[in-house]
Amino acid sequence: MRTSNERHLIRRLAFVLCALLTGAPAAASNQDGHAGHNHAAHKAAQKHAVELGTSAAVDRSGRLWIVGKEVVQGDQFVTVKMSADFGKTWSVPKRIQAVPEPISADGENRPKIAFGTKGELYVTYTKPLAKPYTGEIRLVRSLDGGESFLPPITVHANRDMITHRFDSLIVDNAGRIFVAWIDKRDLENARIDNRKYRGAAIYYSVSDDGGASFKGDFKIADHSCECCRIALALAPDGKVRAMWRHVFEPNIRDHALAILGTDGRSSVPERVTFENWKIDACPHHGPSIAFDSSGKRYQTWFNVQQDEGSVYLAAAEAGQALGKPVVLGTPQSEHPVVAVNGTDVVVAWKQFDGKSTAIIARVSPDRGKTWKESELARTNGRSDQPRLVSSSGGILVVWRTENEDVRILRVAGRMPS
Repeated sequence: MRTSNERHLIRRLAFVLCALLTGAPAAASNQDGHAGHNHAAHKAAQKHAVELGTSAAVDRSGRLWIVGKEVVQGDQFVTVKMSADFGKTWSVPKRIQAVPEPISADGENRPKIAFGTKGELYVTYTKPLAKPYTGEIRLVRSLDGGESFLPPITVHANRDMITHRFDSLIVDNAGRIFVAWIDKRDLENARIDNRKYRGAAIYYSVSDDGGASFKGDFKIADHSCECCRIALALAPDGKVRAMWRHVFEPNIRDHALAILGTDGRSSVPERVTFENWKIDACPHHGPSIAFDSSGKRYQTWFNVQQDEGSVYLAAAEAGQALGKPVVLGTPQSEHPVVAVNGTDVVVAWKQFDGKSTAIIARVSPDRGKTWKESELARTNGRSDQPRLVSSSGGILVVWRTENEDVRILRVAGRMPS
């Protein structure tokens, strides 16, 4: 049995190995080996394995949709499928592009899905370009509830062959589409000017015409981590919040939060985690946030403190400081997500025991006053990160595994078994 220090020494060696192999910032090794963060090895493995990155959402009729990647004789497509009975039966997967193109579909950089106020269906994804670690953020939309799809468009105005990757998607109460991504244009400009620049930047664009066009590109912050998902959530005031892994001086990989304006003006980023993880690498572990109707913010994240990797949960009442973080699971836990439905709060994460990976959920029926923790499912093979989906009926965990495919797990609310 390895000690905590031995486990994290192995992680650090993996960071260095990844950097040597790829020439890019390394990412944390994934204990279960199901979503490796060695970029070169990851790409090599994907030639022989299905990419499992999957997102889910519920439409206005209460139907569950998932989006992922399909490869047919080398051609890549984004596909969607729908279930009207929460996973008991599924529609035939439907390709959303007429012409195939490269698609990223790993855990942190997977296709996303969201619905508009009139039933419109929106999908975003990262299209890798010829140069390593470059990409474009693409959006495909359906105006008839998924029956047909319009051709993809590129969301951002910048067309340089640089990093536009790790997209996140949300639609506000007025039907405006927000798309955020990690962007390296400022890093490239700094290199040209021989200036130092930490990490990448966070940008976003907004559409107020149902995805026909986008306004932007609007910068939220300089100096973000390069390979971690961006969390987007709507607060009760109707404004979009973004949370991401930031690079604080001199090289601390904690998290920041900002409010995104529809006009491109975002609030000054606020630091919202304080583990002071000093590492010259990208952990491939993004955060998650959710709000209840009172404005209370719940946030989950992964960090390393005193050589111990942990999954954290904390909350902040509206207008108040963040409460003391709680450590969840074991040192083998990762990729936590949080969702809120009424007074129900659910946190779910992956947890490896040396042989297999489980999804663990922590559920509160009373806004975080009391909690109950349980194991929901387990697999011996590769697996995606857990996804939480909230609807009028409750909260579901959607988990895609190599051996069992997509599993729908009810954790809170009144959805049928």
